[in-house]
Formats: sequence, structure tokens, C-alpha cells
Amino acid sequence: MQKNNPTRVATAAMIGTTIEYFDNYIYTMAAVLIFNHQFFNSHDPMSNQIASLATLALAIFARPLGAVLFGHVGDKFGRKRALVASLLLMGLSTMMIGLLPNYAALGIWATLLLCLCRIGQGVALGGEWAGAALVATENAPNHQRGWFGIFPQLGAPIGLLLANGAFFLTTALFGQQAFLDWAWRIPFLASLILVTIGLYIRVNLHESRVFLKAEQQGKTAHLPAKAVFTLHFRPFILGVLLATAGYVLFYILIAFAQLYAKNPTVLSPQGHPLGLGLDSALFTRLLLINSVVFAISIALSGLGIQLIGRRIWMLLFTALTAVFGLALPVFLQNGSELSLFWFLAVGMILIGATFGPLSILLPELFPTEARYSGTALAYTIAGILGGSVATIIAIQLNNHYGIFGVGLYLAFNSLISCFALWKIKETKNIAW
Repeated sequence: MQKNNPTRVATAAMIGTTIEYFDNYIYTMAAVLIFNHQFFNSHDPMSNQIASLATLALAIFARPLGAVLFGHVGDKFGRKRALVASLLLMGLSTMMIGLLPNYAALGIWATLLLCLCRIGQGVALGGEWAGAALVATENAPNHQRGWFGIFPQLGAPIGLLLANGAFFLTTALFGQQAFLDWAWRIPFLASLILVTIGLYIRVNLHESRVFLKAEQQGKTAHLPAKAVFTLHFRPFILGVLLATAGYVLFYILIAFAQLYAKNPTVLSPQGHPLGLGLDSALFTRLLLINSVVFAISIALSGLGIQLIGRRIWMLLFTALTAVFGLALPVFLQNGSELSLFWFLAVGMILIGATFGPLSILLPELFPTEARYSGTALAYTIAGILGGSVATIIAIQLNNHYGIFGVGLYLAFNSLISCFALWKIKETKNIAW
């Protein structure tokens, strides 16, 4: 049995998730800033914006399909095959978005093709994250699983940093108008370079030692997804619920706040501000800076869960996320650059502290023969509950109840995740 070096394989997992998150982030930012003009043709700007944001949900609803598909491959035939296939699908889907004609050139077909590419991204993401988490944790020594398992999570802030940097640099080089007209395509096409590098690295990895051991012992499930729902349903449900709050916080930080920051300072019919009227480049710059905070928080969470355990760490920071939700008006109502910076900084600390341990905690809830499918399904179903329409719900809550309504939504989801965390057992000392 050929063994992977834990550091090498964890780094490879991080590079892969960086590419996947980069592709997802550039789509998310383009849906907020560009696609409402390029691929939708309603005379009502708000309708175009809502339709553009709704395409974000397409990927999230497609992720469970990817979880079942790649989970089946990963649990029956090996983690490596599933990881290579998911990265290839993500790269092709993202490149095609960069090549799509807009609505003016192709009409409704442009919109439909955009949706199809977004679904492709979602299917790929449904298999990518769990596979990366598994190769990092299953190749790590048991006493260091918390640390090495953090590496795939670092792909999220690095991908965010690269995505924001790509948009910021493209705008700086070509100007705001050219960026909105055509230069937005450059980051999507540049993704092909990253995917090529990622594929080369993954093809040269060895299979997970834990999977090979289970395969040699005949411990592989015939239908892994079925096993999740029949034999491991309780850990699946708890996994879904404990991951939900992080999704809600993430989309409030990345999508809703970006939209709220750039929208004009007009009032909704109920009398609540719909935006801060700030330059969109300001938010991009602040997000770029706080991507570093996000990465540091994830790295520290790896050390934290090694010291005090997964459950206590997650309970603490998920409870703090609920408090942060109630404090949203303090950060977002005065519209100053400083308060927006602190909103993103505190939010990134919390999302890093709660998102980081998921790549260790979720796999530890399932046995080897159903681990890929169980981890992927729990993570992707949480995305449907917490992320699919989080931005749209936040917009509607803000229209009717103001920022405090958005904060209550975040606090409510955080308490649900706290309940799930209270119900699970500590997994720090489980040996694979």
C-alpha cells in the first residue's frame, strides 16, 4: 500500500478546493454585479437582480445530485477518481460561462445556458468538498486529524482572495464600464489555467489509506447514499443542522451585504433603507482584506479543535454567531467604511471558526464505507436549508423589517445549529 505524505496530500486538497471556491465566488460576485444586466431582460431592475441571484440557488439545489453521484464513486471506487472528475466538471462549467453570448446576442437561450452552466458548477461542488475533506483527514495521523483536516477549508478564503483580486485587477486594468461590458469574462476563462494545475496534482496522488484498508476488508457499501438514509440517518440529520448557520452567515457576508452596500439609499415601502449607496469597489477591497482574516480564523480553528475538541469549539462560536446576528444593525445602519470593515472582520472570524472544523467533524460522523456520501449529503443539504435562498430571504426581510430582521434570521439559524451540536458526541478521540 503506497502512503501519501499527510502534508503533501492536505496541500493538494487545499489547492483543489481553492480552485473550486474561486470558480464559485466569481460566479457569486458576477451574479450580484453583472449578470442582471448581461443575461436578463426585464424592464424592472429589481426583478433582474432577483432573477440573477436566483441562479445562485440553482447550484445549491444541484449539489445533492453531485453528492450522490461523486459520493457513490468515492465510496465504491476510491476518493481520487471522484476528486478528479469533480474538478474537471467545475473547470469546464466555469470556462463555458466565460464564453457565453449575452441576452442581447442570444435572447432567452443565453439565460438558459447560463443556468445550465451554473447547475454544472453545483454538481461539481457537491462532490468536491467532501472528497477533499476525506483525502486530507483519512491520510492524517489520528492525533493530527484536526490540523490536517483544516487544509481543504483554507481553499475558501484563498479562493475568495483570488476571486476578489481577479475582479479588482480586471476593473483596474480595463475600467468599470469595460468590466461590466466584457472584461468580466477574463476571470472565468483564466480559471482553466488553475484547473489544469489542479488536475495534474490530483492525478498524481495515491488513494486514501483508510479507503484502501476498508476495500481490502470488503467494507464497501453497495449503495452508499441508501446506507446514509437507512443506517446513518441520525448523524446525517445532525450534520445537516450543525452546518446550516455557517451557510446563512456566509451568504449574508458575501452576497447580501455586497448588494446592500452598493444599493442606493432609498427606503422600502415599509420605511427601511434598501442600501448604503457605497461604491462597489469599496466592498470588494474590504472583502479582499478580510479574506486574510477568514484564513487566519480557519487555521486557528484547526488548533482549537485539537486542544478542546470539535463540539465545544463549534458550540462556542456558533453561539457567538447568534449574538453577532442580533448586533447587525450596529454594523450596517450608519453606512461608514469603518463599520462595514468591522462587520466583515467579525463576520469572517466567526465563519472561519465555524466553517473550518466542518471538514473534520462531518466526516467523523460516518463510517468509512458511507463517509464520502454522508459527508457530501449533509454538507449539501445544509446548503439548501441555509444557503439556497439566504440572500433572497435576507433582502425580503430587510425590505419589511430592516437589518434587525436579517440579524434575527441569522440568530435563529445559529440556535438550530447549537441544538444539533449539543446532541452529538465529541469525536476528537475516534481512531480510523
